[in-house]
Amino acid sequence: MLELKYHKDLIECGTDEAGRGCLAGPVTAAAVILKDDFKNKLMNDSKQLSEKNRDSLRILIEEEALCYGVSHVMMEEIDEINILNASILGMHRSIEQLSTSPEHIAVDGNKFKPYQEIPHQCVIKGDGKYLNIAAASILAKTYRDEFMAKIHEEYPMYNWKQNKGYPTKQHREAIKKYGITKYHRKSFRLLPEQLSLQLE
Repeated sequence: MLELKYHKDLIECGTDEAGRGCLAGPVTAAAVILKDDFKNKLMNDSKQLSEKNRDSLRILIEEEALCYGVSHVMMEEIDEINILNASILGMHRSIEQLSTSPEHIAVDGNKFKPYQEIPHQCVIKGDGKYLNIAAASILAKTYRDEFMAKIHEEYPMYNWKQNKGYPTKQHREAIKKYGITKYHRKSFRLLPEQLSLQLE
């Protein structure tokens, strides 16, 4: 079973994001502070869980966490400040929403910028090690998937409901055929042969 948190003696939030490698849609981040007696055997990195389990864990986290915050950083902002900065900004905005101020921040991955004066620790593959990061990864993923399912209704030809905006062969074929939408990240290489197209 995963450890509850990185720093045992402090009020700690875990934070993570989803959708960094996508061609369309926002990058979504979440921050979660779990109660000290929180236990769950099923909880893990959201990528290791089935959709059904993620959805039921999201309900559990929202009911049982001390507090949580979720934030979408939209395509225009991603294009303006780049995906890494947008991911960190999303985490900062999620931490800002917490009703209890954390004394320590456990971050999934290896990049973060200090938030206020609160000490933080980056943990590579942290969503498979600590429950508070795993909880943040589940919220980020489920909220983002919900957003992609919603915009799928507007542009069903890209099949975002299934590919969630990731660069699948089908998604790229649709971009080739229909062009791009307001939900695509213009700063990303949307087609692998973009460079050769521009040189012709």
